[in-house]
Amino acid sequence: MLAFLQKKETESMLPDRYKNLSVTEMEAEVRRIKDKLGDRLFMPGHHYQKDEVIQFADAAGDSLQLAQLAEQNKAAEYIVFCGVHFMAETADMLTEDRQTVVLPDMRAGCSMADMANINQTEQCWDILQGMFGNTMIPLTYVNSTAAIKAFVGKHGGATVTSSNAKKMVKWAFKQKERLLFLPDQHLGRNTAYDLGVPLEEMAVWNQQTNKLEYEGNLDDIRVILWKGHCSVHENFTTKNVDDLRAKDPERKILVHPECSWEVVQASDYAGSTKYIIDMINQAETGSKWAIGTEMNLVKRLIDKNPDKDIVSLNPFMCPCLTMNRIDLPHLLWTLESIESGEIVNQIKVDQETTELSKQALQKMLAHA
Repeated sequence: MLAFLQKKETESMLPDRYKNLSVTEMEAEVRRIKDKLGDRLFMPGHHYQKDEVIQFADAAGDSLQLAQLAEQNKAAEYIVFCGVHFMAETADMLTEDRQTVVLPDMRAGCSMADMANINQTEQCWDILQGMFGNTMIPLTYVNSTAAIKAFVGKHGGATVTSSNAKKMVKWAFKQKERLLFLPDQHLGRNTAYDLGVPLEEMAVWNQQTNKLEYEGNLDDIRVILWKGHCSVHENFTTKNVDDLRAKDPERKILVHPECSWEVVQASDYAGSTKYIIDMINQAETGSKWAIGTEMNLVKRLIDKNPDKDIVSLNPFMCPCLTMNRIDLPHLLWTLESIESGEIVNQIKVDQETTELSKQALQKMLAHA
């Protein structure tokens, strides 16, 4: 089993005093500390973060983009990653040992990443090796733990993002006959289908039962999809699409490929977070859109594009709960802790996991 040590000894609960400060007081204090630390501090913020947090980000982007920006920033001593756990892990693995990565709230995890743990993955690999021999290569979405990235690196695979998944799946098929795609079955299915792999040649690995879900000849399987999903994007349904088409047939539907295959097929466009942002920013004035992705981002696109008519594909959609763990009180607490020299919630990945994970990350960067 791969060694994997997560440094959490500084994890603690938000002190009560931060709950009693006004927004104005907290914002002023965040600005003061940011000004004081200057280049010693770098604060990346994921697109799904709350406005109260993203307003202070030095850079906004998707998870890998932000980790790469952290890697390029050699001046910063402290990287306060406003996102979720796996993003901070990736930043720690790509930055230098002298740099400290902090996650303002350790509860900011990712339900998708949590759907694939290292024990389950190693059991799956052993069983599939017995079924298919040395004909598989693993790919993992960057929305996965450091331990899973390390597993993929150890077995010659690579990471993927929603932006480069097609390039990486093409690369994988040049290496082996089959691929195991972790942890999001929807991104894997949508990507493989777009590349011409029929659904009949895709199986699902159920990590709860340790069984392959497939009806047919095993020799026909080309893609094995881990039974994981994004709890936000899976809440967009074909009924949402049908209701919108009936009510407003002229409105274009734009969704993220973490949505189900049925929703993607029923939509007009599908693509990564960057694709969605670029599509809306470049859309004609007066155009009408329904977007199937995280609500904080949808609201931000609405605010920044007042000349367009934008709604959420699911009118009852909530923001990503784990992303929303990072809030203004936790951000201020983190910054004041750095200022006082008593750092809380540091993210530190062990050396072996880092080295193997970087192999997977570097394969992606080299080929995508």
